[in-house]
Amino acid sequence: MVSRVLVTTALEETWPGDDVPVLFLGEWCRRYDRKPSWEKRNATIAPYHWDDREKLYKDYLYLEKLYEELLSELAAKLNGLHAVNYSVRYWRILAGPWLGYFVQMLFDRWAMLRLATTDADISGVRVLRGSTVSIVPNDMEDFTSFFVGDVWNEAIYGQLLAWMKLPVEKIDARADGFVAEGHPPAPGFLQKLKRRVATTANLVSGFLCSDREYFFIESYLPLKQDFLLQIKLGQIPKLWRTVAVPVTSVDPSMREWDAVKPAGADDFAVIVRVMLSRHIPTAYLEGYRDLIAVTEKMPWPRHPAAIFTSNSYSGDDVFKAWAAEKVERGAPLLIGQHGGNMGMAKWAFYEEHQIAICDRFLTWGWSEKNRKNVYPVGNLKVFGRQAVFDRSGLALLVEMVLPQFSYHLYSAPMARQWLDYFDDQCRFVQSLPDGLRKQVLVRLYAQDYGWGQKQRWLDRFPEIALDEGEQPMASLVKSTRIYISTYNATTYLESLSLNVPTIMFWNPRHWELRNSAVPFFESLKSVGIFHDTPESAARHMALVWEDVSSWWDNEVVQAARREFCEQYAHTPQKPLMALKRVLREVDREHRESACV
Repeated sequence: MVSRVLVTTALEETWPGDDVPVLFLGEWCRRYDRKPSWEKRNATIAPYHWDDREKLYKDYLYLEKLYEELLSELAAKLNGLHAVNYSVRYWRILAGPWLGYFVQMLFDRWAMLRLATTDADISGVRVLRGSTVSIVPNDMEDFTSFFVGDVWNEAIYGQLLAWMKLPVEKIDARADGFVAEGHPPAPGFLQKLKRRVATTANLVSGFLCSDREYFFIESYLPLKQDFLLQIKLGQIPKLWRTVAVPVTSVDPSMREWDAVKPAGADDFAVIVRVMLSRHIPTAYLEGYRDLIAVTEKMPWPRHPAAIFTSNSYSGDDVFKAWAAEKVERGAPLLIGQHGGNMGMAKWAFYEEHQIAICDRFLTWGWSEKNRKNVYPVGNLKVFGRQAVFDRSGLALLVEMVLPQFSYHLYSAPMARQWLDYFDDQCRFVQSLPDGLRKQVLVRLYAQDYGWGQKQRWLDRFPEIALDEGEQPMASLVKSTRIYISTYNATTYLESLSLNVPTIMFWNPRHWELRNSAVPFFESLKSVGIFHDTPESAARHMALVWEDVSSWWDNEVVQAARREFCEQYAHTPQKPLMALKRVLREVDREHRESACV
């Protein structure tokens, strides 16, 4: 067995000389646009532990249990540090998204290091010397910009290596070294403009706000529908926006926790407890008082009748801190489903989290008997919209990209598995007849995460037509004959709701379904809408291309579409009345419980 130096990320400062054999920890080390740097090396790549999807699911269940233990411990610790006495639900709302993401990501990094150091002959590893303070996020938004890049991940690997029996060489970063990503850039003109608009919107809405009314923020409804709903609820429409979290410096003295070590805890359970105090965002620790001070100055209602959001539950710490305090006082929290995969994925942390923190989770049609707070309303994204497409237009192939490093766990490709997904896309295009291939427009994902998706497409198909994610999707659909969805998320739920001819395909081994969803996908499969191989999808597209209407308008096809939409992308006849009803209901329940 050849002895190799372990390389953990694409930060080339940490790589040994060109003639030294290396073991790349994962595909994330080999940036496509840096191919000359690695393709001629004597290198191997460690197998990805979650290519075993059964292991992934077992690990998810283990991490969910561990997360609940850690959340209770963290709630007690933060209550003590801040001299407050809030419930676990309060801290779940505020810190739960970060904790869940961090635990799942840390486990992935730890498991890969353990696998590499066990199965290979590793002679050493080089890590960058630096302060751990520089990778402590200020808030959840800051954290999400950190974990997709090499700088944060390299530092995490470096810290975890302290628990591994491996020679570690600490080096200084080169000034001319390649750095793929790091801290988020300073806000640009558009971001500053948005912040000014948000401030103005809050001031105007604040003048019109009463202490007790319904509070909507990032509802996911089209603005017109959002305002109409507020009018139906008997209040003047408000456009609420959040503000930035105060920036707070790290105070090491506040992070000297004695980590809890439960009897019988496994190695990772011990490690993660030590790492939590090093990485918890300053907004929940050093900057907590400043964060609360900001929420107290917001012109939002003091005693909201109900709080409704679809997007602010995870990344917006100002909203989360404000909402957590209101919920603690009894205000009901409603969360609207904001995308696809929900209600059908075999596992999904973000779905579990939302259902756990809210009084009503408003789905796009599905429900669960054992969860009384899961309430079907309809597809919020299409309320008030009409489909416009072209039956003689192009085929729109809609792509997705996921971060090169795993982040939170749900039924989807993880890390290097995006390359398998991309290979499926190429197989689809390659399987089309030459003439039909020229009718395909590939809609690239707006974020690339270092995969080099555009160049990969051009290297495989130099003549392929690409849209780089700049045009609004609705504009592209206007010139689309067939909408081709390639992943289990939001896109096809919209196209099916709007009755746009749709073909779906993906690898079911990377998008595992819960048992209740399987019959609905089998129904779509029987009429040619859903396919589990790219070749099958390409054959069907070629078959119906010249007369899409004969296929799509067939009553059997439409019946399958309607049945699926009723479950996962329902559009009620009076959607705003349905929302009004559930908001009034939860407000009434809140008042009655307050009187008991």
